[in-house]
Amino acid sequence: MKKHLWKIAGAIVVLFYIWTVCLGNDLLQPSIASKILRFHVVANSDSVEDQQVKEAVRDAVGYYLQPMLEGATSLEETKAIVNAHLGEIIDVVVETLDENGFCYDVEACITTTHFPEKTYGSYTFPKGQYQALQITIGEGKGQNWWCVLYPNMCFRGAVYEVVEEEAKVALQEVLTPWEYADVFESDEVELKFKFLEYFTESE
Repeated sequence: MKKHLWKIAGAIVVLFYIWTVCLGNDLLQPSIASKILRFHVVANSDSVEDQQVKEAVRDAVGYYLQPMLEGATSLEETKAIVNAHLGEIIDVVVETLDENGFCYDVEACITTTHFPEKTYGSYTFPKGQYQALQITIGEGKGQNWWCVLYPNMCFRGAVYEVVEEEAKVALQEVLTPWEYADVFESDEVELKFKFLEYFTESE
């Protein structure tokens, strides 16, 4: 009898969790957000020129940060490296803008900001508040670009947003199994319904 009641209770919990995710209210988002650092570049405007130079800034800052962050093994270490080089990051952005014929004010800082749901390959990070290295170009009124800076899912391979095996392993090491399943789409569905099946199977 007790086992049966535990299964019913577990099923209710899982159904409630799936229901909240379907509504866009991911219960694990705050926990996931506390373990990662994102990279956020906000363009001056949505003009073609401003969007193109935003991507040039992204590439230049990525090229600058990549060798320094390769050995970072924790969120705090990554944040410390970024904070220690904010001045140089701004210099890289200003130089990139100048090379492309732009003269905008630039801001760079680690801050907490809202992100919409974002998918990188098979990984979908739920919407919500996240810590991020945020670079704002000019008025910061244009479409923005973002990725995950820690664990590093930004600068691997020749193409952005291509998640390589090393990045997947790093993400698994940072997140709990449930958190990892929550962002890895195929695992998310499989794990949730296996868990539901366990609690609802007959005696």
